[in-house]
Amino acid sequence: MLARLVAYLSVLALLAIFGLHLWDQLPFGAVEPAARADWSVATRSYPAFAVSQSDISGKTETYEILRHPEGGRKDIFRWTEPGEKPAAELEIYRPGGELSPVDSAVTDLAARMEPGTAELETAGVVDSKFGTITLLRLAGAPNVARSCLGFLKRFDQPGLRISGWSCQESTLPARRAAIGCMLNRLILLTAGREPKLAELFARAELKRARCTGAAGAAADWVTAPENPRLRRGL
Repeated sequence: MLARLVAYLSVLALLAIFGLHLWDQLPFGAVEPAARADWSVATRSYPAFAVSQSDISGKTETYEILRHPEGGRKDIFRWTEPGEKPAAELEIYRPGGELSPVDSAVTDLAARMEPGTAELETAGVVDSKFGTITLLRLAGAPNVARSCLGFLKRFDQPGLRISGWSCQESTLPARRAAIGCMLNRLILLTAGREPKLAELFARAELKRARCTGAAGAAADWVTAPENPRLRRGL
């Protein structure tokens, strides 16, 4: 009986060794890695921002929150009608570990404004409670006066990026004024555990100016994309 038991255990050991050998021969290197985790809609997150007194009439405001497994969060406002392209978009991006040094904020903005677009070009600046905001438009737009305007502002402390675009209003000066108003009306509802974010918005509120809208856009020659035209030569 003892000899049979020893023989039985020896067979089991041989089977185990043979199984481990086959396991080592499996082509694990050829197996494709799992898909990289990407952004997903955070249905249980609470809004952190709001835009007070939106003047985009006739459009429905939507608010979407996206989260990344590596810590990033995007709060996105859109003003649109069903079945139509949004008239404006505003994104507040708080990056996490997912942000790569090679990622381009301008490229991302171009893809949001017009999928498949190659590049953007500068279109002047506009002042807001967050300081000077860079404006951009689609490069080579056939009708510059009616082209949509993008905007972009980055902060190091806290890590924050405010960007978006607007197609409202019929002229570039009026569109710049509308973007300035949109940013001036952006308010913080909750900073969570980010005191630097609360400090940024508190300081910005001290610089908040009254929105002039389209009425004051005609006098906005300083922030125009072209050089101001002089009445006579120097």
